[in-house]
Amino acid sequence: MSAPRTVVLVEGESDRVALLALADRLGSDVGSHGVEVVAMGGITNIRAFAGRHGPHGLGQRLAGLYDVGEERHVRRGLLAAGLPVDDVIGPAGQGFHACHTDLEDELVRAVGLEGVEAVIEDAGEGRSLRLLAQMPAQQGWAREELVRRFLCSQSGRKVRYARLLVEAMDLRRAPAPMVAVVERVSAT
Repeated sequence: MSAPRTVVLVEGESDRVALLALADRLGSDVGSHGVEVVAMGGITNIRAFAGRHGPHGLGQRLAGLYDVGEERHVRRGLLAAGLPVDDVIGPAGQGFHACHTDLEDELVRAVGLEGVEAVIEDAGEGRSLRLLAQMPAQQGWAREELVRRFLCSQSGRKVRYARLLVEAMDLRRAPAPMVAVVERVSAT
C-alpha cells in the first residue's frame, strides 16, 4: 500500500467517521484519490501531525476540519509545519475549514432538531434521551442543549451518531466546512 498523497487532519474519531460518511454520500471514494483522514486525538496535536505530514515532513498535501474556537492552534500548527496562513483568508487558504461551533453543532443544524431526535429514536435510544431530559441537572435546558449533551455523554456515542446523522441529512443542507474539505481532496 502506498503512502497517501493527501492527509486530512481532524480532531477526533467522530470527525473522521462523519467526514468519510459524507464523502461516501457525495460519491467521492477518497481512498481512491490517495486520501487518508487522520484523527489527531485533539486539535492541540495539529503541530505534530502537520509537521509529520506537511512540507517539512513527508510532503503530503494537507486539509482539515477544526472547531472555530480552536483557530489559533490551527494557525500556529500550520505555520510551524511550513504552511503560512493568510490573515484575510485564514486556514481555509490551506484547506482547513472551521466548523461553526464544532462538528456536532454542524450536524445538528444540518439534520434539524426534530430530525436528530428521530435518528436517536430510530437508533433505539429515545428512552435514554427522555430520561436525560427528566434529570434535575437538565431541567430548563433547551432541546438543542439536551440533544448535544446526549450525543456527547457516553463513550462511543459521538462516533455512532456522526455516521447516523450524516446518513440522515439532506445533502443540500450538508455542512459547508465538511463539503469544502471533501471537494478539495476529491480534486486531487
